[in-house]
Amino acid sequence: MDENADAEPYAEIVSGTPDNWGVWGDDDELGALNHLDPDAVLRGVGAVSSGETFTLGTPIGHPDGDPMWPTRDDADHHMLRDKGHFEAGKVTREPYGGWENSDDLVYLYNHGTTHVDGLAHVWYGDELYNGFDAATTKGGIERCGIEHVADRGIVGRGVLLDVARHRDVEYLDAGERITLEELLACASEQGVEVRRGDVLLIRTGAMDLFYREGADAFYEEFETTHGGEPALDEAGITYTEELVEWFDEREIPMLATDTVTAEQTISETTGTRLPLHPVLLRDLGVLISEMNRLGDLAAGCAEDGRYEFLYVGAPLHVVGGTGGPMNPIVVK
Repeated sequence: MDENADAEPYAEIVSGTPDNWGVWGDDDELGALNHLDPDAVLRGVGAVSSGETFTLGTPIGHPDGDPMWPTRDDADHHMLRDKGHFEAGKVTREPYGGWENSDDLVYLYNHGTTHVDGLAHVWYGDELYNGFDAATTKGGIERCGIEHVADRGIVGRGVLLDVARHRDVEYLDAGERITLEELLACASEQGVEVRRGDVLLIRTGAMDLFYREGADAFYEEFETTHGGEPALDEAGITYTEELVEWFDEREIPMLATDTVTAEQTISETTGTRLPLHPVLLRDLGVLISEMNRLGDLAAGCAEDGRYEFLYVGAPLHVVGGTGGPMNPIVVK
């Protein structure tokens, strides 16, 4: 589709798709995370067999750079105190008996590393999830801030769909689409079923490319210009009524991927950028987690043939945050 053509209004593109507004009350700010009730947590615990653990968070402030949306900057990490302060006599520790310490500071985008998007991150029609007025974001997030997710935590049965391995490639090429049919075929090949209330992880290999071959290779593959500004052109699922209805029927609380954008960046079904974000976050209340390192987990799943596990994650408790960095833990 010609990116310069007049785009159909988003609300018309997604007209008729389901929503979860009011399902858990008019004041609910958790959305589909409500599906992770105690029974769902126990199903996650029941998926543990070996006790092997994997962490999914990407490095922050890596010397070779961090994966990032082109309009955001890498983390800015500063030492506030180190051995040099004591050698220069700038700091005294006499009240402590003479032992010394170090201290540091990180300036970081809330969406600038492995993170989860809060429900106030995206909206259309001047309404957030559950019908809250978009004006509640002015000057600070008053409704659906990430602190509600931090209070609850994200714990349940996780399922990895390793699409890159299913295609027998190291990573999916720029702009490739993953269809619902392919997700189901991938699950069937892996011998796993996506059940109600599962945390869904989709691997494309994008983070493996970044950390194996470096930032230059990653951006050479995915960086582009769309609508006159820098963008990425990543692979992923994209908006269709069938896919959204499947998310709704499966009561999926969160989608997690190893890409910066979580979905096919420039959708081949709508011609717009990231059309799934508003449907999942604003309509269904489904959380989105991006930039997860899934390579080691995928290798472990391929080795033991088990693609289900206990997923445990919680964002930083940023009051009024549009999202929150996190380092999820998977227990197999």
